[in-house]
Amino acid sequence: MPIDVVVGAGLAGLAAANHLQRHGVDVVVCEAGDEVGGRVRTDRVEGFQLDRGFQVLLPAYPELRRQVDPQQLRLRPFTSGVIAMGVDRRRWLTGPRHGRVALAGALDLLRHRPVDVAALATLALRDGLGPVSLARRRTTRSVAEELQHWRLSTRTVDEVLRPFLAGVFLDPLLSTDARVFHLIWRCFLRGGGAVPAEGMSALPLQLAGNLADATIRTAAEACAIDGTRVRLLGGETISARAVVVATDGSTAARLLPEVDPPSWHAVTTFYYAAPRSPLRSTTLLVDGHSDLLLNTVDLSIVAEQYAPPGQSLIAASVPGRADDALEPAVRHRLAQLYGTDTAGWRLLASYPITRALPVMRPGHRLCRAVRLGSGRYVCGDHRDTSSIQGALVSGRRAATAVLTDLGVHARRRG
Repeated sequence: MPIDVVVGAGLAGLAAANHLQRHGVDVVVCEAGDEVGGRVRTDRVEGFQLDRGFQVLLPAYPELRRQVDPQQLRLRPFTSGVIAMGVDRRRWLTGPRHGRVALAGALDLLRHRPVDVAALATLALRDGLGPVSLARRRTTRSVAEELQHWRLSTRTVDEVLRPFLAGVFLDPLLSTDARVFHLIWRCFLRGGGAVPAEGMSALPLQLAGNLADATIRTAAEACAIDGTRVRLLGGETISARAVVVATDGSTAARLLPEVDPPSWHAVTTFYYAAPRSPLRSTTLLVDGHSDLLLNTVDLSIVAEQYAPPGQSLIAASVPGRADDALEPAVRHRLAQLYGTDTAGWRLLASYPITRALPVMRPGHRLCRAVRLGSGRYVCGDHRDTSSIQGALVSGRRAATAVLTDLGVHARRRG
């Protein structure tokens, strides 16, 4: 029976395989690793849930609602806004859920930086309520240049926006295409951030669970592709009508000479077990007053499933750097941020990831070709925006191209 082969069981590959199977196409997914997910994984260590790669899900991603059932993910939301560390104190720039401290933070910012408040309010109205075409309007500006264009002060950018956005794009210089900022900002405004109760791996596991039995083959690494023949590392060759390469961009470039390898942003995430919560809040704490640009939160307050009873799980990420030797500096800075002694915190794991997010410089093509010709296709967040949204969209686009080229009539199974 004719089959299609999807190489890679990350989000893009699983999205492509789901779309093909829903339209009656037999698919084999070859995954090099021992489980699905790609850069969306959750390790379970001593009763803690430690997410690798993508660590926050935006429920307002349009493609997320199209491809999965958010209710099954049991999403646990972060508080909207951030807690920004100033020179000598924390400023709560959050919604009304935090009561007087949130009101005090808002009033303080309004009193001392009214121009910034007006600019942020205008940006929120534009991106949150305006049409998506406005956010996608072509520009040659970077995020840093866009914030300057909106007349936001250097102080507010450095204290609040730079550490927060560096955590989102893993880009401390904010050199990312400004359109991507507007698109992601739009989703934050419309739905905030969240984590699944059972960890970020719940997302790829749900996608994988929708596939027919025996569709996915793990420990099946593709080492070469010749036309529509896929050779696996163990020597097996699979012949297919169509091959969809859904690996990360660098691996795709190795397998497909037509694909240019992307540049990458890095990140290092540290997970600590603490005997008690240093800050009982579901709000992200960002630090613009050290070169670490730390993003940190007590994940066990956001979702109690992330830590065993009686313990707290503190996550701290350093955007733009893949270096677990940063741990002593991170632990020292966390003590200052939380105002507590962190010497007794136990390091559970550190994840230095060099290929965390493809770089999206100004002029980045938001929708790159997925059809390579001769029955070969490529997808992944390097073909759209470097995000969960981009990975899911590109997978669907590649599968749609396969269906079109094979002349398969679109039909949904019973």
